[in-house]
Amino acid sequence: MKIQDILWPKDGICTDAEMYFHSNYKKSLVKEGSICILFQKGGIVTTDTYFNSLTIEKWAKYTKVSKVRLTLSLQGKFNVSLCWKQKISERYVERELKNITVDADNRTQIMLEYPEETRGMFYFRIEAIEKGGKFFGGYYATEIQEEEIRPVKLGIVICTYKREKYVCDNIRLMNQDIIENPDSPLYGRVEVFISDNGKTLKEYGLTSDKIHIFPNKNAGGAGGFTRGLIEIFRCPEKGITHALLMDDDVVIDTSSLLRTAVILSLLKEEYASAFIGGAMLRSDQRNIQVESGASWNAGSLVALKANLDLRLWQSCLINEQEEYREYNAWWYCCFPMELVRADNLPLPVFIRGDDLEYGLRNMKTLILMNGICVWHEPFENKYSSFLEYYIIRNRLIDNSFHFPNWGRKELIRELLREYRREGYLYRYKNVSLYIRGIRDFLKGIDFLEQTDAEDLHKQIMASGYKAVPAEQLGVPFFYREYKRGCEEKHSLLHEAVRRITFNGYLLPAKHVRTVPMAKAREEYVWRARTILFYDIVENKGFVTHRSIRTFIRQGFEVLGMVFTILAKYEKAKQSYIGRGNEIRALAFWEKYLGIGGETDEI
Repeated sequence: MKIQDILWPKDGICTDAEMYFHSNYKKSLVKEGSICILFQKGGIVTTDTYFNSLTIEKWAKYTKVSKVRLTLSLQGKFNVSLCWKQKISERYVERELKNITVDADNRTQIMLEYPEETRGMFYFRIEAIEKGGKFFGGYYATEIQEEEIRPVKLGIVICTYKREKYVCDNIRLMNQDIIENPDSPLYGRVEVFISDNGKTLKEYGLTSDKIHIFPNKNAGGAGGFTRGLIEIFRCPEKGITHALLMDDDVVIDTSSLLRTAVILSLLKEEYASAFIGGAMLRSDQRNIQVESGASWNAGSLVALKANLDLRLWQSCLINEQEEYREYNAWWYCCFPMELVRADNLPLPVFIRGDDLEYGLRNMKTLILMNGICVWHEPFENKYSSFLEYYIIRNRLIDNSFHFPNWGRKELIRELLREYRREGYLYRYKNVSLYIRGIRDFLKGIDFLEQTDAEDLHKQIMASGYKAVPAEQLGVPFFYREYKRGCEEKHSLLHEAVRRITFNGYLLPAKHVRTVPMAKAREEYVWRARTILFYDIVENKGFVTHRSIRTFIRQGFEVLGMVFTILAKYEKAKQSYIGRGNEIRALAFWEKYLGIGGETDEI
């Protein structure tokens, strides 16, 4: 049984050859019916790479795979080596496990078997003895009895809001590679369920017997993904074994779907309920990883394996080292449909926390492997002021269920920190949004049950800062100022004066400062009278102005909120703990989304 194909760079997906192959010369990729590598004499290609190594340690731990064989398609004269690497503490060890010489005048398949191993990473090395040799690809495989293979059918759930281009591109790719391709190992084993929160997809003609689109109330990511899960749950006759939740604005190689399905089909019994997570890589630098699994820590989010350069084999080994992880974001997250029950659906928190809470509630094992990923716009390019409301409100809801010891003292500390930071940046609307998020949490679970999420979201959106094109800002943008806002360092004396004067509030204002929208630093806007927050990718921004009166007024609001927290926090938390099952139930969600017991698929 094939467990992993050798992959090639793809236009529109990832063209960075170092993610697929390493070599001692500039590789020449040519097409002769299919793609191949044309070798120079002495040319060496290795696959100790993100997409084409095989992490035997995880295959051996989680699946029934014990023996692995490699099949390669070659033409020419080569030395072929089976190789192994492992990271042990801070050392890297490697070995050549087997070596043969290949001499093939015509395109020939060879098969080699790796020794049994339960640690580290397998890969292979090809060295051309003569010029003109060609490598056409290959695959890793294992021997397994048919009755040991679990049946797997994926139900891919996509929640979208007016992202038609991304959705159309990904559906086109899935149709081409899998759904309409009888040669695909996943043919007949994938269906797609799209929650169309913007109700804009009807005219694009995407619907088929395997592509299902549901116009949905705009109840955010939580409402959209839950709608998709409900539609799968309602159709047990489709035989879908696993739900795979995927963002609407990602770039995906469909090989990730195949690799996910293969792992699921070979899981050991003790890992049958495991989640499979996909890493997030940057869409602007496709070799850089943003996150591979995450830890919540009561809201002190840790993105695991962040900023690894996946062109490096050392990074690939680091990436496969397992550490404590609590959830995987829903840009790519797969789990068994047996978890999706009428009493076990996500929470109606709109955005920021739906994937987190469901993972904390249900995930016992998260399997992450090199080569299973999506590419996504990095978060520093996606600043949204209104998220201040959802971040704190949903954090409090999630902690009520999963970190109940996180209490009033911790919340008051967070409130004071937010007031100081956002107040020092003159982002007074953000302070108001944060206070509103706490206030709404303190109303208890009844607020979440009875509030129309779509109407509330419109209010929240209108309450934050809106980025507008540079020509509409009224404050000129200078790149040198922007760079200073990113990089400038200050002395210890400056830091002391800045803190004593409340970031310059006690001194006259005299500057106009320009800072990054998503990563603004308090120290750079000291004594500023006006701040331009700028998104250099979109060439948009917004402007804030110092107002001592507003800062003081909000200080009193924060003080009042402290007393409210002391009085109401425990009661609100207990309402979620005691009645949380109400907002995880199918009956609640059908009423919340207005979908009743019948589907309205287009």
